[in-house]
Amino acid sequence: MDLSTTYMGLKLKNPLVPSASPLSKDIDTIKKLEDAGAAAIVLYSLFEEQISFEAEELDHFLTYGAESFAEALTYFPQAQEFHLGPEEYLEHIRRVKQATRIPVIASLNGVSTGGWIDYAKKMEQAGADALELNVYMLATDPARTSAEIEQVYIDVLKAVKASVRIPVAMKLSPYFSAMAAMARRLDEAGADALVLFNRFYQPDLDIEALAVKPGVTLSTSDDLRLPLRWIAILYGRIKASMAGSTGVHSAQDALKLVMAGADVVNMCAALLQRGPAHLAKVLSDMTTWLEEHEYADLKMARGSMSQKKVAEPAAYERANYIKALNSYTR
Repeated sequence: MDLSTTYMGLKLKNPLVPSASPLSKDIDTIKKLEDAGAAAIVLYSLFEEQISFEAEELDHFLTYGAESFAEALTYFPQAQEFHLGPEEYLEHIRRVKQATRIPVIASLNGVSTGGWIDYAKKMEQAGADALELNVYMLATDPARTSAEIEQVYIDVLKAVKASVRIPVAMKLSPYFSAMAAMARRLDEAGADALVLFNRFYQPDLDIEALAVKPGVTLSTSDDLRLPLRWIAILYGRIKASMAGSTGVHSAQDALKLVMAGADVVNMCAALLQRGPAHLAKVLSDMTTWLEEHEYADLKMARGSMSQKKVAEPAAYERANYIKALNSYTR
């Protein structure tokens, strides 16, 4: 069974790509994922805050006390002349590239158009085959309009695209008021792929300690429905590749996203829970299902259940809402 796919110009042997997670911090684990069949790997994110913090920290120690001795300033270069930031991340890219034969997608996480974007170029130079840009942004300022928030995404994308030659994927929040229009704008601004969706981690409250508790709740297959719907709606309407992310635990989950129109399928929670070997089982089960249903290859399935292809396109829109409510029984 030919499971090959193309994702933002990268030729991949299958659509299963482990998403950014702690699994990618260990090279031995990445090699296990590759052995299990991973077609590419998205590394854990480098955050704008990390880069900014290290720059500010170094600047502090370079200039601290220098005003006491005027000649001391001549002994140090200006802070901007240093190669600042978490060099360990760039070294990790180099080591992963040396240890594996699959494409390596670096992840850069930020919310502004500041100097942190320079690290996109450094990631490319370190050997990254592509870049996933994760604008994890919660719009909490009531004075900031939706148009202003959307423009941040466009500006960051354009700034990164201007600095690199490798393809750039944009990982999105599902909370845009006009998701289809935003996808089109990013597509027109040069995004090579859209990753649907970023999973916002919601805080909890400890009412005994009167404290806000951060935490991670892993996805389930039920979480698949949100990216499934929007990939099906956007399929054939944008040129960018699409990655389905969140809720992929089984071969059925992966196949649903592909049939909706996804080029690749990101996995995280299932691999954290069951280990890298689970990826091989998902691939095997996908092959079995496609053969049993007489598909010639994965391409034949892609987009076959998108909004453009299904018998009832309205099922993805308001009509589905009414039908779902009316069909519910206790």
